[in-house]
Amino acid sequence: MKVLGFGDNVIDRFIDRGVDYPGGNCLNFAVFARERGAEAAYLGAFGSDEAGAFLRSELASMGLDISRCVTREGETGIAMVEVVDGDRIFRGGNDGGVTVREPVVLDDAAVSYVAGFDLVHSSVYSASETEVPTLTGLDVLVSYDLSSEEGFRTSEYLDPLARHLDLALLSCSDLGERETDDLLRAVVGAGASMALGTRGDAGAMLFDGSRTHQVAAVPLDPERVADTMGCGDAFLAAFACSLLESGWRKRVIPTAESLAAALRAGAAFAAAQCYVEGAFGHGRRTPT
Repeated sequence: MKVLGFGDNVIDRFIDRGVDYPGGNCLNFAVFARERGAEAAYLGAFGSDEAGAFLRSELASMGLDISRCVTREGETGIAMVEVVDGDRIFRGGNDGGVTVREPVVLDDAAVSYVAGFDLVHSSVYSASETEVPTLTGLDVLVSYDLSSEEGFRTSEYLDPLARHLDLALLSCSDLGERETDDLLRAVVGAGASMALGTRGDAGAMLFDGSRTHQVAAVPLDPERVADTMGCGDAFLAAFACSLLESGWRKRVIPTAESLAAALRAGAAFAAAQCYVEGAFGHGRRTPT
C-alpha cells in the first residue's frame, strides 16, 4: 500500500499560541497515511528560507520519504491561524509561497516515480491542476481535495479536472444534508468516480456514483480538544487507506461493505486528530 502526497506544504502559524506547525493538505495526507500503515512519500517544493529548512528537518526526523522534493529560491508558504472555541480559523497568509508560485512539474522521470504508487493525492492549494491529467493512463488512483471555496466548485474549474479523479474530497460543514448530497452528485456528474463530503460534527457523506453513504461523527471529549487543524486530511487518509487495504485499485470498484468500513475508519481518525495540536504536532515557537 503505497501513497504519495503531491503538492502543498506550509507553515501553519497559530497566532494565538505563537507556535508554528508543519502542514498543508498534501503533506498532511502523506503523514497521516504513514500513521495508518501505508508506505508514504511526499513530493513538493520547499522554500529556501529557514521555515523550509524547519519543515524538511521535521519530516526527515519522522521518517517520511521526501527524497524527490525540490527546494525553490524564495519563501515557504505561511498560513495564519487562530483557534476559536476549538475550531481553527484562517486569518490570511502569503498564498502558498514558492510551493504555489513554482510547483513541481511532472516530467517523464517524475511520472515514472508516481507510477510506482497505488494512490496520489493533491489539492486545490497545490497549483497542480495542469499536472493531474498527466496521471491519466497510469495504474494509479488519484484523490483530490476540492476544499470549501465556491470557486473550486464551478463548472469552469471542475470540468477539465473531475474526470481524472477517482476520489474528490470536499469540506461541507457549512452545508445541510440535501445540499451536500447535491454537491457530491454534481462533482461525480462532472466526471469524478466518487465524492466525499466531510461535515464536521454532522459526520460525512459519500456518493459512489450509484448511492449515497453516510457516517456519524465520533463524539469528542471537549476537555481534550486541541484544534480541528487537519481533520479533513485525517479523514481522507484513513478512508483511502482502509479502501486500499480492502483491495481498491484502479478499475476495482469498492464494495458497499468496504465503503462503510472506510467511512467509519475516517470518522474515528478524524476525531482522534482533534486532540492533536496543529496537523500532526512538531510545533516550535514562532521566530521573532
